[in-house]
Amino acid sequence: MKASCVNQEDKQEKKLKWWQLSIIGVGCITGTGFFLGSAIAIKATGPSVLLVFLLAAYGTYVVFEMLAKMSADDPQKGSFRTYAKKAYGHWAGFSSGWVYWSSEMLIMGSQLTALSLFSRFWFPHVPLWIFASIFAVLGIIIVLSGTKTFERMENIFAIVKIAAIVMFLIIAGLALGGVLDGGVKETNVPRTVGEFFPRGAMGLWAALIYAFYAYGGIEIMGIMSMRLENKEDAPKSGKIMLLVLAALYISSLALAVIMLSWDKFTTKESPFVHALDSYHLAFVPHVFNAALIIAGFSTMAASLYAVTSMLVTLSKDGDAPKLFSKKGRFKKLKVPLPALALTSAGLLTSIILGLVMPDSIYEYITTAAGLMLLYNWFFILMSSHKLLKSKLMDHIKRVSGMILILLAVSGTLLEKASRPGLFVSLAFLAVIGAVVLFLRPRWKREERENPRQA
Repeated sequence: MKASCVNQEDKQEKKLKWWQLSIIGVGCITGTGFFLGSAIAIKATGPSVLLVFLLAAYGTYVVFEMLAKMSADDPQKGSFRTYAKKAYGHWAGFSSGWVYWSSEMLIMGSQLTALSLFSRFWFPHVPLWIFASIFAVLGIIIVLSGTKTFERMENIFAIVKIAAIVMFLIIAGLALGGVLDGGVKETNVPRTVGEFFPRGAMGLWAALIYAFYAYGGIEIMGIMSMRLENKEDAPKSGKIMLLVLAALYISSLALAVIMLSWDKFTTKESPFVHALDSYHLAFVPHVFNAALIIAGFSTMAASLYAVTSMLVTLSKDGDAPKLFSKKGRFKKLKVPLPALALTSAGLLTSIILGLVMPDSIYEYITTAAGLMLLYNWFFILMSSHKLLKSKLMDHIKRVSGMILILLAVSGTLLEKASRPGLFVSLAFLAVIGAVVLFLRPRWKREERENPRQA
């Protein structure tokens, strides 16, 4: 889903025009969070999922705009981690970095599970953990090889993701127009407020976290905005990107819920493949599912590389043990072996979870990943409050963005299936908080000894 942007950002040396950044963003952000995670949102709120994705698009734009403004005012390699540190001190930068690392680890587990669920479209009786193991090993091999060929393929994979959505829009349009399968089947257009909101305001509230998760990756766009020819174009670039992304998301979801009743969707299959099932289009669901696997694997492998690189960066900045930035005898590897080993342990945890609770693992991990991502977004908005000279409209945007994030977080309490994800995310925060409390005396001592570096 998101981390392919990290590789792209590393590679880009030329300055970008605003529209180029918009296109890169659409390709980088679109991933399994939308292709499969949207099914959870549909199950939670029904056709009103369209409104949920619209609200999440606005909240996401607010985060991007604030981060882009901070990047334009003060370009920093550490981006949101550096801004958090400048705004609130060492503890904030440390916490922001580790919250982001934790979110990426969970996102990687979510992607791994989504790929396994997509694969079961063809092999329904094969356990999830077997597919997860295969994809995990392939991802590790790619990180170890560090091939430039795969890095170049990231652009092609981004096109595959967008092409998959466009293909669904075209096929769904033809199906609803009566061109396919001998005529129009029964549609499910909501005609009353009750049909549009079948689960009321509570359903809308509970679904917000999954819509935000589908837009995850906007923080990487803030980092890449430093490469714009005109850095003042960053907000415009993000606005156009999110308009395009929201249009693709909402139009495809609208067609899906029209083609199939919202209560018939399942979290074990992409809603777009499921919506086409009844039209008996033979090869189409298979081609679409293959496109999802190709796109999902590319982002999973890129996430694996990105989360490992993040650990190395934290180590070099003194916010993680030095062990994770030392290559030792394995200097030819793209990343230090200890860092890759810790990341691989995270993959192994996802595989084990897929073995012991295959029926609910995706929803649990996705909820936790989305929450950790939102915690970091909230940090970005808080940092912008201290570091930017804001006008009244900026304050209104920031507060409204914070309210939407808080609604998304609190909405996980409403559904039994999403509560475990909330508890997992809080456990991560508790561990990070405990480490911060342990290290604060040392940081204060270092600040007294080296006031210029504080």
